[in-house]
Amino acid sequence: MKLRCVIVDDEPMARKGLEEDLKQIGFIEIAGVAESSFKALELVAVQKPDLIFMDIEMPRLNGLDFIKNLRNPPMVIITTAYSKYALQGYELDVIDYLVKPIDYNRLLKASTKAKEFHELKNNKPTVPTGRAEHYLFVKYNGKFEKIFSDEILFIEAANNYIILHTNTRKIMTYDSLRNILNSLPADSFLKVHKSYIVAINKIGSVDKSEITINGTIIPISRNLKDTVRQKILNHRLP
Repeated sequence: MKLRCVIVDDEPMARKGLEEDLKQIGFIEIAGVAESSFKALELVAVQKPDLIFMDIEMPRLNGLDFIKNLRNPPMVIITTAYSKYALQGYELDVIDYLVKPIDYNRLLKASTKAKEFHELKNNKPTVPTGRAEHYLFVKYNGKFEKIFSDEILFIEAANNYIILHTNTRKIMTYDSLRNILNSLPADSFLKVHKSYIVAINKIGSVDKSEITINGTIIPISRNLKDTVRQKILNHRLP
């Protein structure tokens, strides 16, 4: 099932960038794009989308007031350059709140959250496929490539890049450990050092100062060692 969405933003470049990124997400279908809240009111009434990607600071009618004026509003993901409206946004029961410039994996995570909520609301849960469903996209060799999180052994920082290590390959992409960690399942991955994130279930051994994964030794930061050891030793598969 695809989610039909509408994009509302008064900035042409922001609309175009968001539209291009959403076209990369297979379960999203773009039903329309509006450059103002007033045009969006008509568009939403006609198209009846499942989801709205909504900017906030727009002339005459801002995004928050737009949401308040909707009867039976669809799901909303706010897309804004300002973090100061976050509390007001969540008080309106938005699905997520994204601050520009929007990282692709963060957009994918928010869209997936909307999809799961929509399926739950309509009693149509996703049928398991026999492997972990979580995945992310990384830009590699000029295109976005899907990587299932259960493929990843560990992730290493390299200046302004990160390297994703799997059993079969290494993928270097322009990103930060902080961004990639926010895109991964929190119960399965752990930052153990300023330069390393590890997949907990791929750890072979651990001692006071290091972890071993597939023969690779990964250091544990001194200030993180107690937290890391506790989380690893208490980890249980779902």
